[in-house]
Amino acid sequence: MTPHAETVTLGAAAKQTVAELIRRARAAQHQYERYSQERLDEIVTAAGWAIMKPEHNKALAELAVKDTGLGVVADKITKNHRKTLGLLRDLKGAKSTGVVAEYPEKGVTEIARPVGVVAAVVPSTNPGATPANNIINALKCGNAIILSPSPKGYSTCARLLEYVHAGLRRVGAPLDLVQTLPLPATREMSTELMKQADLVVVTGSRNNVRAGYSSGTPALGVGVGNVAVIVDDSADCADAAAKIMRSKIFDNATSCSSENAVVIHDRVYDRMIAALVNEGGVLLAPPEKETLRQAMFPGGKLSPAVTAQSVKTICAVAGLARPELAGAKCLMVEETGAGRDHPFSGEKLCPVLAVYRARDFDHAFDIVRSIYDYMGNGHSCGIYTEDESHIRRLAHEMTVCRVIVKQSHTFANGGSFDNGLPFSLSMGCGTWGGNSLSDNLNYRHFMNITRIVRVIPENKPSEEDLFGPFWKKYGK
Repeated sequence: MTPHAETVTLGAAAKQTVAELIRRARAAQHQYERYSQERLDEIVTAAGWAIMKPEHNKALAELAVKDTGLGVVADKITKNHRKTLGLLRDLKGAKSTGVVAEYPEKGVTEIARPVGVVAAVVPSTNPGATPANNIINALKCGNAIILSPSPKGYSTCARLLEYVHAGLRRVGAPLDLVQTLPLPATREMSTELMKQADLVVVTGSRNNVRAGYSSGTPALGVGVGNVAVIVDDSADCADAAAKIMRSKIFDNATSCSSENAVVIHDRVYDRMIAALVNEGGVLLAPPEKETLRQAMFPGGKLSPAVTAQSVKTICAVAGLARPELAGAKCLMVEETGAGRDHPFSGEKLCPVLAVYRARDFDHAFDIVRSIYDYMGNGHSCGIYTEDESHIRRLAHEMTVCRVIVKQSHTFANGGSFDNGLPFSLSMGCGTWGGNSLSDNLNYRHFMNITRIVRVIPENKPSEEDLFGPFWKKYGK
């Protein structure tokens, strides 16, 4: 068999396998879309409990770390619980089927309709929380969903599916509403799934997101993270350090919302570094920084050997053995530039933090701008300040979709119980990040809206109404 013939055979097999999954999903979804809001919400609750049930949560977290080698079991338990609890809070009482809004003055009635079958591409960094989030959002709006897990995260997704199916069975819902690609879940099958589904949701690598957008199917993808946070001269350094460190080390920095760089005003630089050290950070000397760079970025690319690993493991990989490193929670490196020649300015996906010294806020702004010119454009930034003008300038001028103020970025950016963002594991980055959405992925992205449009009294302006001020100022 020639290589071309083998490729054709593999492609045909993938197409057939996916077509059968889609057929079953559509059959279940056509039945499901007629369910009442009360019934949808009951099924959503069953799916939520499937991951939040403590023994399920623990098993999923342990399996995820065991099979992917990424993250921390205790933190994944927290993430699975917190993200699902917050999502269910957001969905409680939300209308997602039938009439969802009426505007009598416009003669418009809005009716929520399902999108159909959702294809969800799942990253290895969050193989439990991310698919659970997508499943719940899809079910809330009357859809079916088929998961495309990463190879390392497949076992976690499969176990989650077992739990979700048990929940669906318990409330009498069709099991084919939630499915996953069978083993071996090849790239060909994932590509075919994206082509045949009605909506693609992609969380993960840049290549996966691009594949989703190029699939020919409407797609919701998210951009690359690389969060930079400014600490200005009005900040409470102790508070900022505690929040940054808690966020940075959570789940060994697997989150795209984990801080990767802290830009510190010169007046508080020494105080802030001392506060970060007090929270478990260790600032590397220049020779140690170079040793770490060589280990972390062989050939200029982030090494899988350090991704989502502990400081202890990273030090072992790099050969760093200073006594102070033994109890370190995070490694810090001083940086001055951004771009390929300064790899620490990019996303590191591990407890390593770049620190920059800025002369003033304008300089700090320029540093963050240069970081995002390299990586992370559109995602989000953070700031610790008492100066509202600094916050406003970031919001008006920095190319980010979120400005997180005085909060632990990992916990705040994807929704928190003390801010108003929707709970999500997928953050849109707008056109700056090459995305079609600029908000947190939420249930509204999983529905179509049909509008009934009725006649209203005519509302037609005169030319004078529209052009009068213009004519007066500039003439006709």
